[in-house]
Amino acid sequence: MADLTRRDVIKLIAIATTPLDLRGVRFCGFLHIRGANLSRLNLSGANLYRANLSGANLSGANLSGANLEKAKLSRAYLTYADLTGAKLTGANLSGADLTRANLSGANLSKADLRGAKLTLANLYRADLKRANLRGAKLGGAKLTGVNLEGVNLEGAKLTAANLGGANLSGAYLTRANLGGANLEGANLEYGSLGGANLEGADLRGAMLDFARLTGANLEGADLSGANLKYASLGGANLERADLREANLTYANLIKANLEGANLEGANLEEYANLGGANLTGANLTRASLYGTYLGGADLIQANLEGANLREANLEGANLIDAILRKANLEGANLEGANLEGADLTNAIGYNK
Repeated sequence: MADLTRRDVIKLIAIATTPLDLRGVRFCGFLHIRGANLSRLNLSGANLYRANLSGANLSGANLSGANLEKAKLSRAYLTYADLTGAKLTGANLSGADLTRANLSGANLSKADLRGAKLTLANLYRADLKRANLRGAKLGGAKLTGVNLEGVNLEGAKLTAANLGGANLSGAYLTRANLGGANLEGANLEYGSLGGANLEGADLRGAMLDFARLTGANLEGADLSGANLKYASLGGANLERADLREANLTYANLIKANLEGANLEGANLEEYANLGGANLTGANLTRASLYGTYLGGADLIQANLEGANLREANLEGANLIDAILRKANLEGANLEGANLEGADLTNAIGYNK
C-alpha cells in the first residue's frame, strides 16, 4: 500500500464511529503513514500496533490511550503531543522530538529512545523499564515516580530533571549529565554512574547501595540521609557535598575528594575505605568511623569532634590542625600520622 497522506487519514477517520476518532481502525505494520502530517489530530485510543510513523508530524496530536506497541516513530515530531496512558512497548522513538509531550502513565518499556528529545516532557509514573535512552535529552523533564529500572541513559542529558522517587535500580547512567537534578528518595541501587555529572543534585534519602560512582562529580550535591552502603566512589568529587547522617558502611572512597564536605553523624563503619582521600576542612563531628581505613588521608583542619575512630586505621594520615576533641581513638592506628596543631582535648584512648 502506498504511503498515506493527511487526506487519506482524514478519509479513514470519516468511517470511524465519531469525528476525528480512529478507535476501531487498525494500522498494521504494512500500513505506512511515514512522513504524514497528523498534527493536532485526535487519535486517542487508536490501534497503531506496528504502524510506520517514521518522520511523521504528530505535534499536538491526541494519542492518549493509543496502542503504539512496536510502532516505528523514529525522527517523528511529537512536540506537545498527548500520550497519557499510551502503550509504546518496544516502540522505536530514536531521534524523535517529544519536547513538552505528555507521557504520564505511558508504557515505554523496552522502547528505543536513543537520541530522543524529551526536554520538559511529562513522564510522571511512566514505565521505562529497560528502555534505551542513550544520548537522550531530558533537561527539565518531569520524571517523578517513573520506572527506569535497568534503563540505558549513557550520556543522557538530565539537567534539572525531576526524578524524585524514581526507580533507577540497575540503570546505566555512565557519563550522564544530572547536574541540578531532583533525585530525592530515588532508587539507584546497583546503578552505573561512573563519570556522571551530579553537581548540585538533590539526592536526599536516595538509595545508592552498591552503586558505581567511580569518578563521578557530586560537588555540592545533597546526599543527606542517603544510603551508600557498598557504593564505589573511588576518585569521585564530593567537594562541599552534604552527607549528613548518610550511610557509607563498606563504601569505597579511595582518593575521593571530600574537601569541605559535611559528614556530620555519617556512618562510615564496617571498614569503609577512605585511603588517600582528601578530607581537608571536612565536618566529621559525631561521625562513626569504627574500623574505617583512613591511611594516607588528608584531614587538615577537619572537624572530628566526638567522632568514633575506634580501631580506625589512620596510618600516615595528615591531621594538622584537626579538631579531635572528645573523639574516641581507642585501638586506632596513628603510626606515622601528622598531628601537629591538632586539638585532642578529652580525646579517648589517645596516648602521646
